[in-house]
Amino acid sequence: MKYYPVFLRVVGRPCVVIGGGSVAQHKVEALMRAGAQVSVISPTLTARLAARAAARQIVHERRCYAKGDLRGCVLAYAATDDAHVQQQVAAEAREAGVLLNVVDRPDRSDFITPAIVERGDLVVAVSTGGASPALAKRIRHDLEGTFGAEYEFALHLFRRLRTELTAQRRSPAERRRIFSALANSALLDYLRLGQTQAVNRLLAETAGGGISLTALGMELN
Repeated sequence: MKYYPVFLRVVGRPCVVIGGGSVAQHKVEALMRAGAQVSVISPTLTARLAARAAARQIVHERRCYAKGDLRGCVLAYAATDDAHVQQQVAAEAREAGVLLNVVDRPDRSDFITPAIVERGDLVVAVSTGGASPALAKRIRHDLEGTFGAEYEFALHLFRRLRTELTAQRRSPAERRRIFSALANSALLDYLRLGQTQAVNRLLAETAGGGISLTALGMELN
C-alpha cells in the first residue's frame, strides 16, 4: 500500500474524533497541538479528555456516533473497536469526502498517522505504511537520540536570521549562500555544547553585518 506523504495544515479547522479512550486521547492532543478545532463523540472520556472538555478546549458530544457527525469537518479519526461503527463512519467519510483514519485498520483508512519526532519547527515523520506501528515507534525512539534540542534552537536562529538578513536588504543569492554555509557547518555541534563564542564567531564569518546571537535577541542556556 502506497501513501502520499504530506503535512496538512489544520489550524482553526474542524476535526472529529469518534471515541474517548486512550487512543482517542492521543489523536485529540495531536490535533490540538496542530491548532485544530476538535470535537469528540463518545459516551465516555478519559480523565484527561474530560478535563479538556470541561475547560472548553475541545467540544464533547456525550453519545455514540450518528450519521452526519462528520459534516463540515476536514478529517476524522474512528478510534473505536466497534467494527459496525467503523463501517458506518467509513461510509459517511467516503460520501462526504472527509479524510478518515480508522485506528489499526489501514485498509479502511484514507491516511495513516506517522510516528513523529518534534524539535520545535523540526518534525521528522516515520511511517511503515501501516505494516508495523510498533517498528515505526522504535525508529522514532532511535531518531530522538539523533535529533536533540540543538535542532530546535537552530531553526529558531534561522528564522531570526532570515528576518535580519531581509531587513539588511541582502540579496536572495547571498541569503541562500549564508544558510547553506551554516547548515553545513559545525553550528549544531556548537549549539549542542553551548559554545556561545564559537556560534558568534561562525555567524560573523558567515553572515557578517554585525550579526550575533545578541543582535538576534537570542542566548544559549
